[in-house]
Amino acid sequence: MFILKNAQQFSHEMILSANLENGLFIDATAGNGHDTLFLAQHIDSTSKILSFDIQETAILQTRQLLQKHDLAPKVTCILDSHANISNYLEQDERVRLAIFNLGYLPGSDKKIITIPSSTLEAIQILLERLEKYGKIIIVSYYGHDGGIEEKDAVEELISALSQKEWSVLKYQFINQINCPPICYVIEKK
Repeated sequence: MFILKNAQQFSHEMILSANLENGLFIDATAGNGHDTLFLAQHIDSTSKILSFDIQETAILQTRQLLQKHDLAPKVTCILDSHANISNYLEQDERVRLAIFNLGYLPGSDKKIITIPSSTLEAIQILLERLEKYGKIIIVSYYGHDGGIEEKDAVEELISALSQKEWSVLKYQFINQINCPPICYVIEKK
């Protein structure tokens, strides 16, 4: 029996569908560290993870979670905007998979949010750096002030990608109240 997954669960299914060996993985929004941890639990020892956040609290929580599970050596936590991803990549380095959770850090100041300008810049960088069959997974939480604008900006960008080069999926429950999160998946052909 197949039971529908929520957006976060679906994003993890998409991670598991990737080649998890000898690749570069990016958590563009570390948050509380759950996606970084999930990646670290499933990649092999030859892979690496870069985990970004602009909030020191998020980086500390992510590091603590990784240490609790003895997975910290697999991850480089970076206190910086995901818009600066290219500063942390080798010249010709390719990305296997990147994941974003757009919105605010749960349990923190709801005024500190991801914003369209840096999110779109990071997506553009990743589109250029993604390897063949690589994926960008974007979970958009948009029920807060500024959330709809960011969701719309992301959707405008990714829906215009050439179907000859990209497959773009939108996974959304349409009968749920209170702005249920949306999961977008971009795969390079």
